[in-house]
Amino acid sequence: MNDLGKPFLFWQYSITHMEPMTYTLKSTAATALLTPTSMGVRLTPEYGQPFHTATHLHIQVTSAESNVVSVASHLGLPVKVLSKFVEGSPVSRMILDNLAARHITVEGPHVPQGDPWGYRHQFNLADSGFGSRGPRVANDRAGEVGRTLQVEDFDLERIFAQEGVQIVHLSGLIAALSPETGRFCLEIARIAKKNGSLISFDLNHRATFWENREEELHAIFDETASLSDILVGNEEDFQLCLNIEGPEAGGEGLNEKIESFKGMIGTAKKRYPKTSIFATTLREVVHVNHHLWGCIVSAGDDWHIVEPRDIYVLDRIGGGDGFVGGLLYGILKGWDAEQSAHFGWASGALAATLLTDYGQPADEEQVWSIWKGNARVRR
Repeated sequence: MNDLGKPFLFWQYSITHMEPMTYTLKSTAATALLTPTSMGVRLTPEYGQPFHTATHLHIQVTSAESNVVSVASHLGLPVKVLSKFVEGSPVSRMILDNLAARHITVEGPHVPQGDPWGYRHQFNLADSGFGSRGPRVANDRAGEVGRTLQVEDFDLERIFAQEGVQIVHLSGLIAALSPETGRFCLEIARIAKKNGSLISFDLNHRATFWENREEELHAIFDETASLSDILVGNEEDFQLCLNIEGPEAGGEGLNEKIESFKGMIGTAKKRYPKTSIFATTLREVVHVNHHLWGCIVSAGDDWHIVEPRDIYVLDRIGGGDGFVGGLLYGILKGWDAEQSAHFGWASGALAATLLTDYGQPADEEQVWSIWKGNARVRR
């Protein structure tokens, strides 16, 4: 999940009359939130050191999509990931044990590694940065087993028609990972829509994934967006993934940037009239461990803008995913758009205080305490 805008100070905002969001959750569903993902592990130097100087590494299980659904799973909702694993791999075992500890149900085939140059899980090499030195992230995805995800790996009819899913969360990272995963995500969107599931789509543009594949991926992203109830992304995501033209560039102030984003979403609403919610985050980096954090959620004709506020950051990776996870949790709970936006903001802020890439809320009260700015000890 990318962020909107660069430097800003303060601005005035208003929220118009509240209207209920126009969607209906499937009442009989075994799974509240489901996502397809390619799981991997992140290697992080200890003590905030840069990777090239590190002598000790911390290893953790990660993927952007599982980061999103972890908010709901830790708060007690039934969550499932669809993925693919390497048979007999200790990394696969680590991933499966971690997902079980996060209360996430897993479905997907285990395939032989093959020879020593065969399948494996991706490695994410990411330091946290410190102070004036920003984080750096490198991905090693050679032989990634998740790139082979395909429709034939799953009984989608059983999952969606018989068992039922309330919300499916799709990410542009998986949709653009390979031709197979693009078709897989699109087919999930089609069968989910047919069976009454809501669809959330975080566009997540990555230039390296799109190189020399623009025509193929524009078609996949356009149809997926046309089926989506919730679209997440910044201006660049909408422009590059969906070919939506934004207004002419205005000034550098945040008021201008927000008005520019609103104008672009106005265009997106005309192209995707069935989409109920559009959302993005706002982030200004004061230094690595101090950010100003906000968000924008459009629901129907209303705009809900959370004014950027100071947050303190242990590790920023996963903050945007936490925002989406909190927003979706609010929708699953039947909250209005404003309340869901606030919970999303606070869930993203929570994730930034943890060394894991995903938020692990103890309960709703912990998240709402962050929203209220209450950091006092609870006894």
